[in-house]
Amino acid sequence: MASQPKDIIDLEKKLLEKEERLESEKKVFGDEKEKLTKLKEEYREKLSKISSLTTDEARKELLKEVEEKEAQVVARIIKESEEEAKRTADKKSQEILIDSMKHGSLDYIAEYTVSAVRISDEDLKGRIIGKEGRNIRAFEQATGVDVDLDEEGVIRLSSFDQVRREVARRSLEKLIKDTRIQPFRIEEIVEQTKKEVEKIMFEEGEKLAHEVGVFNLPKELLSILGRFKFRTSYGQNLVVHTLEETKIGIHLAHEVKANVDVVRLGCLFHDIGKVVEGEGSHVKLGGDLLKKFNIPEPIINCVLEHHEDKPFSSIESVIVYIADAISGARPGARYEDVEEYATRLKEMEEIAKKYEGVQDAYAFEAGRELRVIIDPGKLDDSQTTLIAHKIRDEVSSSLAVPGEVKVTAIREFRSVSSGSEN
Repeated sequence: MASQPKDIIDLEKKLLEKEERLESEKKVFGDEKEKLTKLKEEYREKLSKISSLTTDEARKELLKEVEEKEAQVVARIIKESEEEAKRTADKKSQEILIDSMKHGSLDYIAEYTVSAVRISDEDLKGRIIGKEGRNIRAFEQATGVDVDLDEEGVIRLSSFDQVRREVARRSLEKLIKDTRIQPFRIEEIVEQTKKEVEKIMFEEGEKLAHEVGVFNLPKELLSILGRFKFRTSYGQNLVVHTLEETKIGIHLAHEVKANVDVVRLGCLFHDIGKVVEGEGSHVKLGGDLLKKFNIPEPIINCVLEHHEDKPFSSIESVIVYIADAISGARPGARYEDVEEYATRLKEMEEIAKKYEGVQDAYAFEAGRELRVIIDPGKLDDSQTTLIAHKIRDEVSSSLAVPGEVKVTAIREFRSVSSGSEN
């Protein structure tokens, strides 16, 4: 019986331990239940929020959570993509440019400052010279070109202005066929030929525009574009240069998904300022001209920005700039001294023309001679001599002309009377 109380005590002790363990487990389960309740409440709030979102808003929320969780993975992918782009960019750009240059390839003939007219009979030269040289003087005065008769079987016409040379060449060919070579006939033929060349320039402008896929331009603008046929830029004919550049620009625009029509017109008009009279750079003159014809601003910006005179405003402007650089920079395309030569001669003529009483002026012999046509009704002989000295001094001091400049002032007074006998 002595052991009974001890057994009871051990049993009670075990029961107490079990009760404590149950209480501890109950507390753990209570904590877990509380956590689950909180989680349930959080998800209820999220579901409530999601239920009020649109499909796009829900998608953005999901992407936001994914981005937050996968930020490092995304950053790594982006970095790898950038490195891959850098490795392939140079090669891809070279492929695009080379392919574009193939599309722009044209037959090229360098143009300088001399035209030749071949003759079958040397006796023609005597008739062209005329009595005491009056015919050749009248021809040079009317056309503004220098005539060289030294080479056998050929008459060479020299001028930096290709329009003058073309007028002179066509006029001389007509005079040779006509056989009536005399001062009044020469002037008549030259005037007729000038009108013909104006018509040719319109046709050439229309042909150039149509060849690059541009239609319905104003007639005045087409005539201005036609002057490209008789204009060079650093020895490169402007029609050839414009065709070449436009084909390259169009291909580049297709490759980079730019506005092809803006690039097409930007390339066509980019050098139009070079055939426009006025003060300022050809970029400014071209932009001002296009504004008069209400050409859209993006195209005008291509013209104004193709020499980086102002920051690029669009990808189309960049393409026009690149296409121009490709066409002008290829080996053999241009000769800078030709452009400088033409600019210097034009400046010589402009200096003479600004004096009162001067009708016209022509530079010859690579700028070593300047012939000035005087209005006989405004200046007498003594004033003509004084004007010639003033022009020579200003040309010598203002321009870097090799050697001495000879200024020849021509003052010719004519009186014509005509009538019929009764």
